Amino acid sequence: MDLILWRHAEAEPGHEGLPDLERALTSKGLKQAKRMGKWLDSQLPENCRILVSPAVRTVQTAEGLGRKYKTNAELVPGAAPEAILQAANWPAGRETVVIVGHQPTLGQVASLLLTGEPLDIEMKKASAWWFTQRDADEPIVLKAAMSADLVK
Repeated sequence: MDLILWRHAEAEPGHEGLPDLERALTSKGLKQAKRMGKWLDSQLPENCRILVSPAVRTVQTAEGLGRKYKTNAELVPGAAPEAILQAANWPAGRETVVIVGHQPTLGQVASLLLTGEPLDIEMKKASAWWFTQRDADEPIVLKAAMSADLVK
């Protein structure tokens, strides 16, 4: 199975009166999402599943990919790392899954996959980390860790 963790791009800062889930991407964030989305689209198989937090900023990030996606209420900010893996059906699934979500959860998922512990690892905004595991008895491999400023 392949699992791609994609952190949302740069979003507007939160302020009083604006619910966190309604924060939108900045103009820079929209550009980041489009650049990373273009790179991911060139790498992903056609039949991958894309799961997105219902937050406006993650939906806008996913739209940079230009593919169909489903929002998943379990992927909201503050979700448990285990909930992310369960939503992706990791490691039992056979398809490639893209999760578009939030920090610190995505960093914790990455740490859980790499070390077995959900430590706080920082993922840059708009970055995508690609994990793969071919069989349950094989190690989990970090196939790629890309940031939006490295892709054109």
